[in-house]
Amino acid sequence: MKNEQDPVNVQARGMAGNAFALFLGSAPAWYKCCILAFLLINPLMLFSGGTFVAGWLLVVEFIFTLAMALRCYPLQAGGLLALEAVMLGMAKPAAVYAELNHNLPVLLLLMFMVAGIFFMQELLLGVFTWLLLSVRRKWLLSVLFCGVSALLSAFLDALTVTAVLITVCGGFYAVYHASISAAENPLHDSVELEEFRAFLRSLMMHAAAGTAMGGVATLIGEPQNLLIGATVGWHFMDFIHAMSPISLPVIAAGLVLVAVLEKTRCFGYGAELPDAVRDVLQQHAATSSGQHDWRRPLTLLVQVLSGILLIAALALHVAEVGLVGLALLVLLTALTGVVDERRIAHAFQEAMPFTALLVVFFAVVAVIQHTGLFTPIIHWVLGFEGRAQLSLLYVANGLLSSVSDNVFVATVYIKQVQEAFLAHSISRQQLELFAVAINAGTNIPSVATPNGQAAFLFLLTSGIAPLIRLSYLRMVWMALPYTIVLTSVGLLALLFLV
Repeated sequence: MKNEQDPVNVQARGMAGNAFALFLGSAPAWYKCCILAFLLINPLMLFSGGTFVAGWLLVVEFIFTLAMALRCYPLQAGGLLALEAVMLGMAKPAAVYAELNHNLPVLLLLMFMVAGIFFMQELLLGVFTWLLLSVRRKWLLSVLFCGVSALLSAFLDALTVTAVLITVCGGFYAVYHASISAAENPLHDSVELEEFRAFLRSLMMHAAAGTAMGGVATLIGEPQNLLIGATVGWHFMDFIHAMSPISLPVIAAGLVLVAVLEKTRCFGYGAELPDAVRDVLQQHAATSSGQHDWRRPLTLLVQVLSGILLIAALALHVAEVGLVGLALLVLLTALTGVVDERRIAHAFQEAMPFTALLVVFFAVVAVIQHTGLFTPIIHWVLGFEGRAQLSLLYVANGLLSSVSDNVFVATVYIKQVQEAFLAHSISRQQLELFAVAINAGTNIPSVATPNGQAAFLFLLTSGIAPLIRLSYLRMVWMALPYTIVLTSVGLLALLFLV
């Protein structure tokens, strides 16, 4: 019998250790063990508990990978889980492709719009730096960030607005971080950096909440709005009129909440901009404006004109958002002389990992659809009548959207309601009330978790999140007051319609 010191055994143990170290790279050992355990448990659960139990377990596991995004980017771990689910037959590859095809506009948006916005960062950084330095009161600045995000999201797209904010805050962070890279007093600078991170976190979360508040109001605010409007037969102004009894109180309550959170300093809000950071940003702004390079004014002019064209194209919905983003990319690079492939490729670095992650997310949604995880909840809600049914429809859409894709949830429910209307089981008035409840439910309560809103998930997995220490749990905690207040106001406004 060979002993423990046998060279073959030692080499085998060494290879096993190296394989474990290579698996998921620098992720913590306990996290690697969790993912391996998930991959082993899932087949056993499928064969012993059935597809329904195994499907819900997969959803919980995928949310876990999102929650640990700062420890390990969720694409790899979540992708392994989704790949295993497809291999086990919990969703067919054709179903995954159909889900991707259904959400192709979102994928195109991420691929091209975010890259196009990258080449406007000089203009955006200048505008928001001016705003940051001009408005001294933090609560007023936060209200402006939230309000502008809501307005832009109502007429543009939440992901586009989030991409702009990520670019802006990333620029702020880069300017200050460059100034302290050779600091004489690193301890003092580290304290200021933590305060600056808290300041940026609060602005980003206020703005992210604003995208949800504005997204509920118009036909083009969120992808599922278009689906719901087309089913009911609402045009742009019809949609605004139908949703205004919900959207206006929600937006008003949200803006008041911004000021309250900043004044009370609750839930991680209220951090002020350190004076030293303000000085650095002012110096950078003065240096930038003092540059007399002939390229700079022409570049800014091109960016301004491109921005105007972007807003007009998105507001008029002349083409899919992703195609508009590609047009923006072509204009900005061609007219500002950016022809180096490496510079253009750099613009795609921010969004492409998230695009791949979103494909994995849609694969999990395909599993949800194939295994019928939401079917019992849907039937239970539709079994009620009157105000109770409307309230449960709103709440159920919110809860399911928080763990799934709100476009998928809206699709499932609006189809059920449409079938009931075509079968003359409900009236036209009831159809419109249900449409309002579904739209509000998939937009407002889903702010509870990052996976409930694509814009929130984009922020969580972006390059700015680890820089400002914005984790999954911290996002949930900071979104909690918005979840409670906006959901409650939306529900009360909905019941007032009945």
